[in-house]
Formats: sequence, C-alpha cells, structure tokens
Amino acid sequence: MTASPLLSPRSLTWLALAAGLGAAVWWLGPALSPLLMAAALAYLVWPVVQRLAGLGLSRPLAVALTVLITLLMGAVLVLLLVPIVTTLLPQLQAQWPALLERFNSEWVPWLAAHGLPLDAAAIKAMALKALSGGDVQSQALRLLASARIGGSWLLTVVGLAVLVPMLMFYLLLDAQALMARIPALVPVRLRPAAAGFLDECHQMLRQYLHGQVTVMGVLALYYALALQLVGLELAWPIGVFTGLAVFIPYLGFGTGLVLALMTAAVQLPGWHGLALVAAVYACGQVLEGFFLTPRLVGGRIGLSPLGVIVALLLFAQAFGFIGVFLALPASAVALVALRRLLAAWQASDFYRS
Repeated sequence: MTASPLLSPRSLTWLALAAGLGAAVWWLGPALSPLLMAAALAYLVWPVVQRLAGLGLSRPLAVALTVLITLLMGAVLVLLLVPIVTTLLPQLQAQWPALLERFNSEWVPWLAAHGLPLDAAAIKAMALKALSGGDVQSQALRLLASARIGGSWLLTVVGLAVLVPMLMFYLLLDAQALMARIPALVPVRLRPAAAGFLDECHQMLRQYLHGQVTVMGVLALYYALALQLVGLELAWPIGVFTGLAVFIPYLGFGTGLVLALMTAAVQLPGWHGLALVAAVYACGQVLEGFFLTPRLVGGRIGLSPLGVIVALLLFAQAFGFIGVFLALPASAVALVALRRLLAAWQASDFYRS
C-alpha cells in the first residue's frame, strides 16, 4: 500500500520544522520585536536609500540620511501627543468633577428610566482615581512595558529609541548583500517558485502601503479641518493623530475618537459639542470605509474584519505593542503563502484522486 503524501517523511519533516519555527518565534517574541520593527521600517524606506544613492551619495551616507529622516518623522509624530497630554490632562483633572456632576444630574436619571441604572458614586471614584497624577504615571509605565522589549520601562525606551534605529541602519547597509545571498540558500528547483512568491509579496505590500499612506494623509487633513470647524483647541494634533493612527484598524480610530470626545467635554459647553465630534468621526468612518479604502487600498490584503481583529490580537500577544503595527503587513505575507499552498494542494495528485 502506497504511503499517503501527507504522511511521507518529507511532509512530516516540513511540518515539524514549521511548528518548531512558529514556537520559537512565539517564545522569542519580546526579543524579536525590535528586529521586526527595524526590518519593517527598513523595507518602507528602502526606496529612499535607492533614490539618494542614485543621486551620487555613498551607500553609508544615503542610509544615514534615511535613518535620520525616519527619526525626525517619528519625533514629529510623538510631538503631536505632547500638546494633547500637557493641555488635555490638566483640563480634565480640573473640570472632571463638574462634568461628573452634570452626568449624574442629566444622564443617570435618563439611563435609569430606560432600564440602565448606573452606580454614579463608583463611576466618580474610578474617574477621579484614573485622573490622579500617580495613577497616570503608573499607567504610562505599564504602557511602555507593554512593548515587550525588556522587563523594565527603561529598557523599553532604550530599545525603541536606540536599538531599532541601529538595527535599521545595519539592515539597510547590508540589504544588497543579504538579498544576493538569500537565493543561494534556496534549493535550485525551488528558486523560481520562491522568486515568484517574494515578488508577489513585494507588489502587494507596495500597493497596499502606498494606498494606505494616501488614506492616512486624506483622513488626517479631514479630521483636523472638521474638528477645527467644531471649535476644538486641539483640533490639529488630535485630527492628524487620528488620521495617521488609522493604520491600526479600529484601535487608531477609537483612540482618536476618545481623545476628541474628552477634549470636547472640557472645552465646549453643553452636550452639543460631543454630538458634533461624534458626527465628525461618523462621517470620517463613512468616508474611509466606503470611498477612500475601496478606491485606494481595495482588497489587496484580503482579510475579513474578523481576520483583522484576530491578527491584531495574536500579534499583540506575541510581540506586544510593536506587534499591533506589524499585524496587517505580516498577515498579508502569510495570506500570499497560504494561497500558494492551497493552490499546490488542489493541484496535487492526492487531492485530485
């Protein structure tokens, strides 16, 4: 009796290697996070290095300038949050008791009348504790530790600010040599298939990232202008942050919405400000979901909403905060591999028989 191809020694060997590699990546996730982040950034900015080198700059100088530009752009993104934190948090601490009193007097009775009773005293105590200085500091330290680079927040900061740019520099510097050596490691008969797979991944990622960057720019401008018309003092920092954060599905939009609502609560009188901000974000979601993303990004990744959520959860669990940024691009590459495996499986004699 002929052995099943699925149970052949070669198939079992490849399955064991794949399982071992997956377990190793999962176990080494905290240590691999800076390297994966650096590799993703290096892939994004590689065309810039090529363009600078084409202008006559030496490869090390082109790489150094590219890394410096990337660091400056990252600093600009971080600086967007500075006015939000330094302005919004003190205002919340000063006005939150009055906001809670208004919530208790206007909304709690209405919710109770509709069958949704709330413990107003417990909500007030929890909110005041969350806005106290010490608790904010502890939450910030836990957020830094969630990057999963080390056991302390100091190692996290050092890893993100020093290790990632350094790894990115050496990856860009050695990129051509690495790309020349990798094909030699692939068996000769598998090289055409491997080259086709890498080319498909590259084309899909390039088109997806180009479309996504355009979507982010349009939404950043939309949210900033719309919130400015509403009357928020922090319209541009919050609007630009929201537009750029849509790169992280659901989480980026939700964070921007919460920041805008909190700002409206302390800066705009009455509840109409909250309603206007909610309308701005609802229109932004319609603009993104029905016009921008279908036309500029389309279905290039092919993940369903459920698949996106699962990918975010898995990558966040394996690689911490950095995994959230890597979830969709890595899932796109995995989907290309799965489609090719499925095509090979359906073309096999075992499947057809």
